[in-house]
This record gives sequence, structure tokens and C-alpha cells, in this order.
Amino acid sequence: MKKLFVLLFFVVGLLLLIVTNTSWLSFGQSNNQIEVTEKIDLIEIDVSSVSTTIIPEKRNNVKAEYKGKGKVTVQENGDAIKVKFESKNQFNFLSFFNKKNLTIYIPEDYDRDMVIDSGSGKLSFSGESKNEPMHLKNLTLNMSSGHVQLSNINTEYFEQDGSSGYVGIESFTTKKGSFNMSSGKLDVKDYSGEVEAQVTSGQLTLKMNKLSDSVKVKLNSGFATLDLPSNADFTLNGKIGSGAISTDFSLIDSKEEKDRIEGKHGSGQHDLDLDVNSGKIEVK
Repeated sequence: MKKLFVLLFFVVGLLLLIVTNTSWLSFGQSNNQIEVTEKIDLIEIDVSSVSTTIIPEKRNNVKAEYKGKGKVTVQENGDAIKVKFESKNQFNFLSFFNKKNLTIYIPEDYDRDMVIDSGSGKLSFSGESKNEPMHLKNLTLNMSSGHVQLSNINTEYFEQDGSSGYVGIESFTTKKGSFNMSSGKLDVKDYSGEVEAQVTSGQLTLKMNKLSDSVKVKLNSGFATLDLPSNADFTLNGKIGSGAISTDFSLIDSKEEKDRIEGKHGSGQHDLDLDVNSGKIEVK
């Protein structure tokens, strides 16, 4: 009888807690939107610990839809619109059932700057298709961990800076791309434009359907693969510390030594500058 009373007391207390603190259930929803006027030159997205999808569509505003525990704000500050997610880190057993999903809608004809700050969690951002990409002036991606996927995007300048996690990029065109990955994996496919990449440790895969500009890769440790078209015109300049650089291409005027590899393929039009401290770079 005493055990039954204790159990009944616990159930009643739990129900009272749920009724008096509904936010504990973590199933709230918030909607925020701000019009993108001619004076807006930057859309900034600051998210962490949440699954985020950025969707360009026919609209004239930035809108955020969120389901889950935490707070999303959309604010205008001068020439910028900022979308920010703040997580409530209180733990309870119902958090296992709480899926935090944030959807951000932006105008498909927005063509100015965007900055994405992504911590842990998953983020995806894609234009409509390869033939109808999202056009931006400058795109910056800062990430500390997690999983980021970018596709069908065209920019004048792209900068990626990450400490760990995974970054997948596909059908991406830019005048210049700068990549900096401390650890983790960087997987780039169907890329066009100049490349400057630095990998401290981890893995880099870069596949280009057309070599249209110079490529510069510095690898401190880890592994990098450059997958180039068979008709690529490049001049290879490779510096080797404690590691290796190999290529499947037949090179003319080639020179291969312990600390250096040089040579041309085709007309040699584009510079391929590789520097490996330890680890390995493959050109195929």
C-alpha cells in the first residue's frame, strides 16, 4: 500500500510539472520574417545544435520556421538580416523525442553576401538545380563541427573555415574558393574556379569537371585527392616534406626528387601548387 502511494505521488507530481511548465515538452513553434529591401547587403545565419535547411524560393523576405526547444530570432540590423538559434540545454528524458528542425526561407533572387556560422548539428543549403543555381556575391561558411552540405551555388568568392566535422560541396562555381580545415573531411565535387586549400589533418577530396584556374593545396597531415579531367592543362609544382605526392598523369619536362615533383600536362596553362608536410596528395 505504501509503495502504491509513493507511485501515485510521483505520477501526480509529474503531471503537475508538465501542466505548469509546458515549455518542458519542447514542442513549441515560432515564426519570424523580415522583408529583404534594397538596403540589405548581408544575410547572416548563426545556428548550432539544430538541423537546419536553407531554402531559396520566390519571396521577398527572410522567414524562419522552427519546431523544438530553444529560441529563433530574425532581426534587421543596418544593412544585415540575422537569423539566430539559441538552444536551451536543459536535459530531461523527453529530450530524446524532441527533434529540433529549423527551416530558413530566403529570396531566390537575393544575390548579395551571406555568412553561415554552423556549430554542431546538420545544415543543408542548395539552389534549385545545377542549371539554375543560387547566385551570391560572397559566401562564408564557418563551422566548428557537425555536417554541412552545399550544392547548386554560384559565387564570386567563397570562404570555408572549419575545425572538424564534414563539409560536402557539389555543383559549385566561384571565381575563387578558400578552404581551411583543421580536421575532419572536406568532399568537393563538380567544382569550378580557383582553389586555395589548407588542411591541417583529415581528408580532402576535390573533383573538378573542368580545370579553369589555379589550384593551391597545402597539407600538413592527412590525405588529399585531386581528381582532374584527363584534358586538364596544368604545371605541377610539388614540395614534399615528410610525405608523398603522386600523379596518374603523364608529365612532360618532369623532375622528381625526394623533396620535389615538377612537370607539365597539356599546355601547362594553370598552376598546380602542392605542398605536403606529412601525409599524401594524389593527383589523378
